[in-house]
Formats: sequence, C-alpha cells, structure tokens
Amino acid sequence: MTNIQIFEPGLCCGTGICGVDVDQQLITFSADMDWVRTEGGDVTRFNLAQEPLAFAENDTARTFLKTAGEESLPVVLVDGATVLTGRYPTRAELGRWAALDSAPLAEVMPPTPAAVQPEGSRQLLPMAAATQQGDSSCCGGTCCG
Repeated sequence: MTNIQIFEPGLCCGTGICGVDVDQQLITFSADMDWVRTEGGDVTRFNLAQEPLAFAENDTARTFLKTAGEESLPVVLVDGATVLTGRYPTRAELGRWAALDSAPLAEVMPPTPAAVQPEGSRQLLPMAAATQQGDSSCCGGTCCG
C-alpha cells in the first residue's frame, strides 16, 4: 500500500480547523484526507508545531525544512519521495497517489460564503463547530475561541 505523508507548517492544532478564522484550504484538505482514508488509502499529516519529532526523524522532511524553511511547507511525500511542495494536494492528487479505484467526481465545493448569509448569523463548519462549542479535543482549548 502506498504511504502518503504531509509535513505541514506549525498550526494551532492538529488540523488547523479551529478558531474563528478558519482557512478554507485546510477545511478542504481535511475533507479530502478523510475521503482517502475512507476509501482505504494511507495518508498521515504531521504538524511542525505539534509533532516536531516527525520532522526530525524523517530525513527528507528535515532536509527540506532546513533548506527551504517553514514558509515553503507543506511538503508531500509518497513512499518517501517528494511529490509536492508549497501547497496542499487536491483530492484528485491524493486519490491518484493512493491508487484508489474510486476517482473523485469533482473537487469539494466550498461552504456558502459568509457574505450571502443573513446578517448577524454565523455558519459554523462541521469540524470547527465542536471546537466553538467548547470541545477542546482538537487543540486542548488553547487556540480555539
């Protein structure tokens, strides 16, 4: 089985999907990773702030970080080989690298923009909603607010 590893910059929690200003690319990437896993793929992500030892123990990630710097992350490895740097992979890329039979039909559509929501309302994204309601499982409650 193909092993996909994503070494990403330091985020406030394991997924980066917490707090009030959630980055849409992290939401999309987390959903795409979940999809790969449910289809049987092997994908792991390592957050520099939360798992620095993973960077130190992986020669490719350590060398990349030392040479290019944290601002050049994420770096994606497939079976130890660098396949992508500087951005998160798409669902199609993850599916191809994981050699999944069920190719994605389309990229994930982003949630409705806040601009079209009724004034005064706030849409919570599913993964961030638990954090907003006081579930501190993603980051120990230190960054979620």
